[in-house]
Amino acid sequence: MIINKNNTIPIRKRLKELFFDYLVILLYLVLLFGIAMSVYIFFFKGIPEMNELQAQLTAILTSVIPIILNFSYLDYSKDGSFGKRKAGLTLVYKEKSIKASLIRNGIKFFPWQLGHISTIHGIYTNFDTLSIMLSIVSMTCGLLLLLMALLRQDKRHLGDLLANTQVQLNGK
Repeated sequence: MIINKNNTIPIRKRLKELFFDYLVILLYLVLLFGIAMSVYIFFFKGIPEMNELQAQLTAILTSVIPIILNFSYLDYSKDGSFGKRKAGLTLVYKEKSIKASLIRNGIKFFPWQLGHISTIHGIYTNFDTLSIMLSIVSMTCGLLLLLMALLRQDKRHLGDLLANTQVQLNGK
C-alpha cells in the first residue's frame, strides 16, 4: 500500500476509533479483574501480598502484553482494531508483517506500561521522586503520540513511523 503524505482522516474519526478501542480495553480489564478476584477469593482466601516485582510482573503479563498481542493480531489479520473498523478506518503497511504490527503496538502502549510502572512503584515507595518522574514521562509520551496521530499531515505516530504503517480511511 501507499503511505499518504497528506492523510485526510478527520479528527472526529480518530477520536471515535480511540473511544471504541478504549471500551474494548476497559471490558477486558473488567473481565480480568473479575477473574483475578474470583481466583484470589476461591483459591487464596483473599488477595495475596506481593512485593513490587511481583506486582509489576502481574500487571505486564496480564494486561499490557495480552493487549499488545491482541491489537497486533487485529492490525495484522483484520487490517485494524475494533475501533478502527467501527470508525471506518484501516491500517495499511508498507510491507505487511507481524513484526511491524508488534513494533507499532509496542510503541503505542509503551506510555501505558510506563504508567503501570510508575503507579505500582509509587504504591510501594509512597510516590517517591522516581514514580512521579515516570508518571510525567508516561503522560508526556502518551500525549505526544496522540498529538502526532491527530496533528501530523500524514497522521502517523512514532509507532507508525518505525513500523512503516499508516491508519487511513477505508477504501483509500
